[in-house]
Amino acid sequence: MTIEIGFLLFPRVQQLDLTGPYEVLAMVPGARVHLVARTLDPVASATGLVLTPTVTFAECPVLDVLCVPGGSGVNPLMEDAETLDFLRRRAEGARYLTSVCTGALVLGAAGLLRGRRATTHWAAHDLLAAFGAIPTQGRVVRDGNLITGGGVTAGIDFGLTLAAELTDEATAKAIQLHQEYAPAPPFDAGRPETAAPEILAAARERLAATRREREAIVARVTGMPG
Repeated sequence: MTIEIGFLLFPRVQQLDLTGPYEVLAMVPGARVHLVARTLDPVASATGLVLTPTVTFAECPVLDVLCVPGGSGVNPLMEDAETLDFLRRRAEGARYLTSVCTGALVLGAAGLLRGRRATTHWAAHDLLAAFGAIPTQGRVVRDGNLITGGGVTAGIDFGLTLAAELTDEATAKAIQLHQEYAPAPPFDAGRPETAAPEILAAARERLAATRREREAIVARVTGMPG
């Protein structure tokens, strides 16, 4: 049986949010993975990698898994009526509604997180509450058929978690081994709690402009003060 998996593709997507879980889920037996966009025009990621959509909103099949990755491009998506309508319609028939990183904010803007536990990138985690979500820390957070991944590299953990759901644990472990996913980072600076204060401050400064824009958009979308 074919398992239909769709990743939303949009300008300035964080490519690893998408390509990390894509690499995992494409190895699930019977999986057919789609890059879904408004048109079939090539799309440049936030870091310049060009990705090519495989199917449009109009031609997208019924999906077992709908996934929204993150990136700076989520800001305009939170106010994009066509994209939000597509997500609402497709979420109704999906077995799993999912996101990686700040893709959760787009699900929130579509009204799909109310009353549900979810996670996202550390720099946007507090914004989830504005959408009625229950912000929950974790690399992967599950609430029923909603599965959300944390920031960027957590997409691989998310992909393996979902692979086990779609098949079984042994299959997911075999995929992990095939990809030699055995993280051993050279620095213990991958979370705000472990990064040195000056490293955290520099990271916040790099994200400051996007954060200000994001706060204003969330305030408009939710009607809450920014």
